[in-house]
Amino acid sequence: MGISRRGFTLLLSCGLASPRLLAKQHTKQPASLFASAAQRATGQYELVVVDQHGGVQMSHPLPARAHHIAAHPHQSVLAAVGRRPATFIDVVDYHAQQLVTRIKSAPGQHFYGHAIYTNDGQYLITTENEIQSGNGLIVIRDCRQNYRVIRQFSSHGIGPHELKMMPDGRTLVVANGGILTHPDQGRKKLNIESMQPSLAYIDIHSGELLEQAHMPKEYHQLSIRHFDISPTGNIVIALQYQGTKSDDVPLVAFHSQGQALNFVRAPDAVNAAMKQYCGSARFDSSGEIAAISSPRGNLVTFWHAKQNTFLTSIISRDGCGLANTKQAGEFLISTGRGHCYRFNALTNHKQKIKLRLSSQLAWDNHLADL
Repeated sequence: MGISRRGFTLLLSCGLASPRLLAKQHTKQPASLFASAAQRATGQYELVVVDQHGGVQMSHPLPARAHHIAAHPHQSVLAAVGRRPATFIDVVDYHAQQLVTRIKSAPGQHFYGHAIYTNDGQYLITTENEIQSGNGLIVIRDCRQNYRVIRQFSSHGIGPHELKMMPDGRTLVVANGGILTHPDQGRKKLNIESMQPSLAYIDIHSGELLEQAHMPKEYHQLSIRHFDISPTGNIVIALQYQGTKSDDVPLVAFHSQGQALNFVRAPDAVNAAMKQYCGSARFDSSGEIAAISSPRGNLVTFWHAKQNTFLTSIISRDGCGLANTKQAGEFLISTGRGHCYRFNALTNHKQKIKLRLSSQLAWDNHLADL
């Protein structure tokens, strides 16, 4: 893999060991620029950067549909990760408005749609699939060496999707969705009856599994796909149910290390309207309010993070992308119909953002604040 485990540990001690360096999502201040993958009416897929007033700062053509955008902490660089089972990541400088490099997954592997940069900007970490075995992988690339792979280890599950770093700066959290797929069969789900989703806490230095929260047996078809982490280490999880459509199941959970998953429910009518599918999870800038999008149900729900209780919901047609702003309780919401909204869950104030676009865009699943 290029360097030994010992050598990688030395690199970690130089760059990755500091919580200040790795806890990027907890130390940076929300900015006024946001990025998302999108599709034009012509069918062209793009990476688009907009400001909070709707002005387009950059548009970069992509070779295929992307899913999540990872933002470099110190440079005007974004990594647009192809949607499963894609094999590309476009690394783009949005100030220079040019492609830096196109990363290709190793033979026999593909990306799962998500990545994160470490806060020192030296490494990009991705979730990937080992196609032959179906096992999930965590892959670490050195940005200084044109994103060369320097190490990979198990995600300790099948179908790893979103990943984030805990505030301690050494614990990587991975959502193992539990769904087995194979590129030869597209996005077909091959193990619904036996799937075992989990939330895995992994030591970034060694790849060691520190803790794993599994679904109880009755909820083993609740796929853990997306989540967010508050500055205090509280985790909110957006769930996607793979069972019978008539089943009544919770679709949001909270988790703290050392405890079992804590499932929470919206009122019955709202829970039913979520259509057994949640798309994104995001804490506000204070870490006290969580937003969960349900694009199939055309709504976004909001939750008290400390009380782990339902707060309110709003209608958002095909709304999925979520980002927070500097204001407590406030979120930006992007939709597959090309709209963006600002909503404050504390004041219930909703405002449509007028986008200054040359043509209509359909926003993809996630928003990234830069």
